[in-house]
Amino acid sequence: MAADDAERPVYAEWVEGAINRGFYLGFLALDGEKVIAGAGLTLLEWGPTRGDSQPWRGRIVNVWTHPDYRRQGLARELVGRCTDVARERGITRLSVGTTAEARSLYGSLGFTASPAEMTIILR
Repeated sequence: MAADDAERPVYAEWVEGAINRGFYLGFLALDGEKVIAGAGLTLLEWGPTRGDSQPWRGRIVNVWTHPDYRRQGLARELVGRCTDVARERGITRLSVGTTAEARSLYGSLGFTASPAEMTIILR
Protein backbone atom coordinates (compact mmCIF):
# COMPACT_ATOMS: atom_id res chain seq x y z
CA MET A 1 0.00 0.00 0.00
CA ALA A 2 1.45 3.36 -1.06
CA ALA A 3 1.60 6.18 1.47
CA ASP A 4 -0.82 8.30 -0.57
CA ASP A 5 -3.44 5.60 -1.32
CA ALA A 6 -6.02 7.17 1.02
CA GLU A 7 -5.58 10.59 -0.64
CA ARG A 8 -5.92 9.42 -4.24
CA PRO A 9 -9.75 9.32 -4.47
CA VAL A 10 -10.02 12.79 -2.93
CA TYR A 11 -7.40 14.15 -5.33
CA ALA A 12 -8.98 12.43 -8.35
CA GLU A 13 -12.33 14.02 -7.51
CA TRP A 14 -10.70 17.45 -7.14
CA VAL A 15 -8.83 17.10 -10.46
CA GLU A 16 -12.00 16.16 -12.32
CA GLY A 17 -13.82 19.20 -10.94
CA ALA A 18 -10.87 21.52 -11.57
CA ILE A 19 -10.59 20.32 -15.18
CA ASN A 20 -14.31 20.90 -15.70
CA ARG A 21 -14.01 24.44 -14.26
CA GLY A 22 -10.93 25.19 -16.40
CA PHE A 23 -8.53 25.52 -13.45
CA TYR A 24 -6.38 22.45 -14.14
CA LEU A 25 -4.73 21.25 -17.32
CA GLY A 26 -2.95 17.93 -17.44
CA PHE A 27 -0.37 16.69 -19.92
CA LEU A 28 0.67 13.07 -20.36
CA ALA A 29 3.37 11.21 -22.27
CA LEU A 30 2.40 7.73 -23.40
CA ASP A 31 4.23 4.65 -24.59
CA GLY A 32 1.40 2.91 -26.37
CA GLU A 33 -1.39 3.04 -23.80
CA LYS A 34 0.97 3.23 -20.81
CA VAL A 35 1.35 6.60 -19.05
CA ILE A 36 5.09 7.17 -18.68
CA ALA A 37 5.19 10.84 -17.64
CA GLY A 38 2.86 13.62 -16.65
CA ALA A 39 2.65 17.24 -15.55
CA GLY A 40 -0.19 19.52 -14.56
CA LEU A 41 -0.85 23.24 -14.53
CA THR A 42 -3.13 24.65 -11.85
CA LEU A 43 -4.52 28.11 -12.58
CA LEU A 44 -4.91 30.29 -9.50
CA GLU A 45 -6.94 33.49 -9.32
CA TRP A 46 -4.40 35.44 -7.30
CA GLY A 47 -5.44 39.03 -7.83
CA PRO A 48 -3.28 41.83 -9.20
CA THR A 49 -0.30 42.82 -7.08
CA ARG A 50 2.10 45.72 -7.03
CA GLY A 51 4.23 45.42 -10.15
CA ASP A 52 2.07 42.68 -11.72
CA SER A 53 -1.43 43.53 -12.91
CA GLN A 54 -2.13 39.97 -14.12
CA PRO A 55 -4.73 38.48 -11.74
CA TRP A 56 -3.83 34.86 -12.51
CA ARG A 57 -0.88 32.76 -11.42
CA GLY A 58 0.05 29.26 -12.42
CA ARG A 59 1.49 26.41 -10.41
CA ILE A 60 3.08 23.43 -12.10
CA VAL A 61 2.19 20.25 -10.23
CA ASN A 62 2.38 16.48 -10.47
CA VAL A 63 5.52 16.34 -12.59
CA TRP A 64 6.40 12.67 -12.74
CA THR A 65 8.32 10.33 -15.01
CA HIS A 66 8.33 6.54 -14.76
CA PRO A 67 11.83 5.46 -13.63
CA ASP A 68 12.40 3.46 -16.83
CA TYR A 69 11.88 6.60 -18.94
CA ARG A 70 13.84 9.20 -16.98
CA ARG A 71 16.62 11.33 -18.51
CA GLN A 72 14.89 11.34 -21.92
CA GLY A 73 13.51 14.89 -21.79
CA LEU A 74 9.91 13.95 -21.06
CA ALA A 75 9.53 16.12 -17.94
CA ARG A 76 11.22 19.01 -19.78
CA GLU A 77 8.75 18.66 -22.66
CA LEU A 78 5.70 18.46 -20.41
CA VAL A 79 6.76 21.37 -18.20
CA GLY A 80 7.39 23.27 -21.43
CA ARG A 81 3.81 22.61 -22.48
CA CYS A 82 2.62 23.95 -19.13
CA THR A 83 4.66 27.13 -19.54
CA ASP A 84 3.47 27.55 -23.15
CA VAL A 85 -0.19 27.34 -22.11
CA ALA A 86 0.39 29.75 -19.23
CA ARG A 87 2.09 32.22 -21.58
CA GLU A 88 -0.77 31.89 -24.13
CA ARG A 89 -3.23 32.78 -21.35
CA GLY A 90 -1.26 35.87 -20.36
CA ILE A 91 -0.04 34.42 -17.07
CA THR A 92 3.19 36.10 -16.05
CA ARG A 93 4.19 34.09 -12.96
CA LEU A 94 4.55 30.35 -12.51
CA SER A 95 5.74 28.44 -9.49
CA VAL A 96 6.68 24.83 -8.91
CA GLY A 97 7.50 22.75 -5.87
CA THR A 98 10.64 20.74 -6.44
CA THR A 99 12.91 18.06 -5.13
CA ALA A 100 16.68 18.30 -4.97
CA GLU A 101 16.82 15.86 -7.90
CA ALA A 102 14.63 18.05 -10.14
CA ARG A 103 16.00 21.47 -9.12
CA SER A 104 18.50 21.62 -12.00
CA LEU A 105 15.76 20.82 -14.54
CA TYR A 106 13.61 23.71 -13.36
CA GLY A 107 16.62 26.01 -13.17
CA SER A 108 17.50 25.18 -16.78
CA LEU A 109 13.95 26.15 -17.75
CA GLY A 110 14.30 29.59 -16.15
CA PHE A 111 12.79 29.00 -12.71
CA THR A 112 14.61 30.63 -9.80
CA ALA A 113 14.37 29.91 -6.09
CA SER A 114 12.37 32.49 -4.17
CA PRO A 115 13.29 33.50 -0.64
CA ALA A 116 10.06 35.51 -0.41
CA GLU A 117 7.67 32.71 0.57
CA MET A 118 7.06 30.86 3.79
CA THR A 119 4.50 28.15 4.49
CA ILE A 120 2.54 27.00 7.51
CA ILE A 121 0.52 23.79 7.68
CA LEU A 122 -2.77 24.44 9.47
CA ARG A 123 -4.39 21.44 11.08
